Amino acid sequence: MNRYGRTFAAWRAAAQPQWDAYTRHPFVEGLRDGTLPQSGFLAYLVQDYLFLKNFSRAWALAVVKAGDLDEMRACSATVHTLLDHEMGLHVQTCARAGMDAKMLANAQEAVTNIAYTRYVLEAGYSGDFLDLLAALMPCVIGYGEIGLRLQAEAAPDTPYREWIDTYAGAEYQAACIAAGELLDSAIRKRLGHAAQENPRWAALSERFATATRLEVAFWELGRS
Repeated sequence: MNRYGRTFAAWRAAAQPQWDAYTRHPFVEGLRDGTLPQSGFLAYLVQDYLFLKNFSRAWALAVVKAGDLDEMRACSATVHTLLDHEMGLHVQTCARAGMDAKMLANAQEAVTNIAYTRYVLEAGYSGDFLDLLAALMPCVIGYGEIGLRLQAEAAPDTPYREWIDTYAGAEYQAACIAAGELLDSAIRKRLGHAAQENPRWAALSERFATATRLEVAFWELGRS
């Protein structure tokens, strides 16, 4: 799958079977066929709202770690998308279920959530721009891939159509394509055109795979 760039496609292939466990998790399939209980979906949304706050911080850290203005602008645009678009969807959906923004902000962060977000942030604190991108990409682009598949396969009466359409929509897909282009460009600038022969490639691919495993665990927050 090269829609989101060559580096992502290579890391995605190397992360099997974890990638399928993530993108075809029972939680995801419950969104597709509408069998996911609303209580599970709301529990997930609350944790994802808290997740996105720290995920936004990680993308803001990417602005600091970036090597040039083009990279800084790309990362800054992602922060804007997360804070002003994606988190808004969570607030609106939860509000319809009787949970206001204050309740979301005061919710207790699950241990699984802490493990994932702190892993991503630590990748940025202790590593460089590539380390951080490798930890960020499974979430960003994975949701785009999931959204596109579910849009094509979802049951007509699934109550999760709004969620699906958000991640399959033109705005989010454009953000995923831009993220893939940013990743490919960053790899070329730092590892050259024969990136897969560089000693760092395997470690970056493994970091991507670890973040993918953490995504699998995160879906479980909506099934407990």
